[in-house]
Amino acid sequence: MVLENLWCNFMTKEELKNKISELVEGEVFDDEETLKLYSKDASLFEVRPSVVVWPKGANDVKRVVKFVAKKKKEEPEENKNLSVTVRAAGSCMSGGSLSESIILDVSKHLNNFSVSADKAVAEVEPGVFYRDFEKETLKNNLILPCYTASKNLCALGGMIGNNAAGEKTLRYGKMEDYIEELTVVLCDGEEHTFRAESRVEALKKSHEHNFEGEIYQYISALIDRNREVINSSKPKVSKNSAGYYLWNVERNGLFDLTRLIVGSQGTLGIVTKAKIKLVPVKPKSKLLVVFLNSLENLGDIINVMLKKNPESIESYDDSTIKLAVRFAPEMMKLMKAKNALKLFFSFLPEAWMILTGGAPKLILLVEFVGESEPEIDIQAKDLENELRRLNLSLPRLNLRTRLTSDVADAEKYWTIRRESFNLLRQHIKGKRTAPFIDDVCVNPVYLPQFLPRLRKILDEAKIVYTIAGHAGNGNFHIIPLMNMKEEHNRELITELSDKVYDLVGEYKGTITAEHNDGIVRTPYLGKMFSPEMLALFEQTKKIFDPDNIFNPGKKVPSSSTDGSGTVKYMMSHLARE
Repeated sequence: MVLENLWCNFMTKEELKNKISELVEGEVFDDEETLKLYSKDASLFEVRPSVVVWPKGANDVKRVVKFVAKKKKEEPEENKNLSVTVRAAGSCMSGGSLSESIILDVSKHLNNFSVSADKAVAEVEPGVFYRDFEKETLKNNLILPCYTASKNLCALGGMIGNNAAGEKTLRYGKMEDYIEELTVVLCDGEEHTFRAESRVEALKKSHEHNFEGEIYQYISALIDRNREVINSSKPKVSKNSAGYYLWNVERNGLFDLTRLIVGSQGTLGIVTKAKIKLVPVKPKSKLLVVFLNSLENLGDIINVMLKKNPESIESYDDSTIKLAVRFAPEMMKLMKAKNALKLFFSFLPEAWMILTGGAPKLILLVEFVGESEPEIDIQAKDLENELRRLNLSLPRLNLRTRLTSDVADAEKYWTIRRESFNLLRQHIKGKRTAPFIDDVCVNPVYLPQFLPRLRKILDEAKIVYTIAGHAGNGNFHIIPLMNMKEEHNRELITELSDKVYDLVGEYKGTITAEHNDGIVRTPYLGKMFSPEMLALFEQTKKIFDPDNIFNPGKKVPSSSTDGSGTVKYMMSHLARE
């Protein structure tokens, strides 16, 4: 049942808007233009909301949640599809910020933050854009290192909801590693603050006669009763955004529910404030570029790199480098180069490489950072020598390396990594980016077998795509370009999802390392997790949100009465443009 069929049972959309308008200080919208705007994010989907609210502050969030909770308790059948979905930047690639009911856009007013330089922490509201936040932290020589490739677009609330990660995750970890406290509006309509607690403190909380006490009690019991299933279900990779992270709650003698809320895509509650840790920025960097003609020994190569403890190991494929050469003038504009002629000539080695020997199958970017140039020069040259020795011992390897001379020299490769697909999208008409198998991750040791099999699946489908990602973590982003008006391409969504996720399952990986489940992957969680573990996810949702108030249909397959969380729902909401 879509929500529009619901309104006749208890109130019209206009009445809903009017009732919420009476409750909140912020703005409330139900006009055609606004609803159309909020029907989409960066995903493949189009889901039309009923009302959009710009809450003025946390009190507005609380009022809306209390209103929805009251309606669902008073008239559960009539209001079973009434819900609240929080949205910040709208940059989610999985459809996590889409809903048929009430959307709360926190980017308009809940966008305050402060930075404590001496403590290297910040307090942020969920609507803060990362680009604004980073400008301020850099003034204090600090940074939140789990920023994403979309750091100029995303907001802190989305980063928490998706458990953000990016090019520095290899060394610094994910968003969950930087949370000290989360203040969250739960289904009782009240704010609750969560942080890492000792087992003694967590036990005390579990005996409190309130909703928060129930959560501590029931989640602790859930973990105790199912410890073996939970621990065996933890994905065997360094990055994961699938499911609820029940295996992370207990660590180092602590009980930490923030580790469960991070990555939950707003399905357990709505974060209104977060205290996050920052790290000092190291002033010097050096980039070693490695060109591979074969993926055969990729696992060996990455293992050699990992032993040298680089800041990051990023990658992009031959399709990407061909695009960079083809659109070199546009690349130069993106780089804002002061010396365009010098930059143009810097592309000639890659152009010559393609003309004489074909494009390398994969390019690896290995970054070292430190306090001084000599320190990182030694590290980078040491790795370069190690790779040369590996090259001699494996003659078929035929890898080539290039150590960049300075930051400007390295910027060319970073721009190719970050911007090439946007250029492809701009130059191919009638097609759009189609993120649906865009975030797979396996242990890097399996990459020599995994990547050729992955490319075979994609090539057999005869689609245009690029592959780039975080090779040090074994995490790759596959983004096809497709005409979504063609029925054949729409059918490929499920066909390729099944094939690619089955392949990921063979290697005990994850179907999403960073971009989360949302509409696009929630139906496929059974490819990763056992029925027993999926049942624990459902129980977790019910402990926090028994009336299904928050962002239904994500994180728990088939969890909603409107059919969301299923392949059928996913396919019925594919946008046609």
